[in-house]
Amino acid sequence: MDRPMAFSRRGFLGTCGAALAATALPQGARAAYAPRPEGWRTFETVTRVTLPAGETGAQAWVPVPSFQAADWARPGINSFDTNGTAELVMDETQGVAFVHARWEAGVMPELTVTSTMDTQSRYVDLTPTGVTLTDAERATLTAPTDLIPTDGIVADTAAQITDGASGDLEKAQRIYDWVVTQTERNPETRGCGLGDVASMLHTGDLTGKCADLNALYVGLARAAGLPARDLYGLRVAPSAFGYSALGAGSEVVTGAQHCRAEVFLDGIGWVPVDPADVRKVVLQEDGGLSLEDAKVAEARKGLFGSAEGNWIVYNDAHDVVLPGSARDALPFLMYPQAEIDGRAQDELDPARFVYTITARQL
Repeated sequence: MDRPMAFSRRGFLGTCGAALAATALPQGARAAYAPRPEGWRTFETVTRVTLPAGETGAQAWVPVPSFQAADWARPGINSFDTNGTAELVMDETQGVAFVHARWEAGVMPELTVTSTMDTQSRYVDLTPTGVTLTDAERATLTAPTDLIPTDGIVADTAAQITDGASGDLEKAQRIYDWVVTQTERNPETRGCGLGDVASMLHTGDLTGKCADLNALYVGLARAAGLPARDLYGLRVAPSAFGYSALGAGSEVVTGAQHCRAEVFLDGIGWVPVDPADVRKVVLQEDGGLSLEDAKVAEARKGLFGSAEGNWIVYNDAHDVVLPGSARDALPFLMYPQAEIDGRAQDELDPARFVYTITARQL
């Protein structure tokens, strides 16, 4: 299973390097959405956190890339600068990494975290390669989480969707098509959503954003016996295929967090799936489209089995416990977190938090 961690504890990168590459097509131009591996790209992200001084002190936790996959994701260097004390935490048990900073009472906290990561586009042709998971890996990747149960209504829904399917590939495709056709992206959802799968199915409100819709896919896949996982990360560059909804619009990527998903097909391996981005294309591209539009159909086809390398991944962890935090476990760690005097700051309101994230290609 791809998830070893690779880090460097030292060394800020210099300021040399190219600005965010203009990889998008000219405005109005479009190529068929068909990501393919075409070489590695290195991106640098810089997260800057500034907080008001606390009466008893403050803390912050800033996620950094830790997920590694040999063919598309290689974590690079992580470094930080602060007027408090900080450490790079590599939590292999939870499968996350972050910079944890602390400040004493009366200090106005400042923290800058710089990370690099190599990434490239992916394509899986869905032909057998013989790859398998161990029993332990399979158990972990079909297990429930706090917000993604695999029994009850989730199991019942998965059974209905996959009834009569001839194999794992057909099951995975059926669940993907069901999520694409039955859900909608809700622009009013804060952040990327929570991914409370059981509540979505019980209420019939199958709307939300990526952390909701792709978690729904993961939950249904796991309930159907297919190993699956959410991948939490950040868009860092425009789409090379002319889809404004599927890339970052500028070097400022403070609100560009995005959750992707994967399903493991025995004998084939990990397959990227992103039904949430299909619904994003429907809602946002060209002022709004239908599922039958050719541009949506191309994205729908491409987002099962391929993924564009204009996005970096932090981790695939659920139910994350932050050391020293007064909060309960987080559903996932994709945003900077902070507490002042033991009170959590709103990670979905970076202007009040305050934090900014910028990205550029080196």
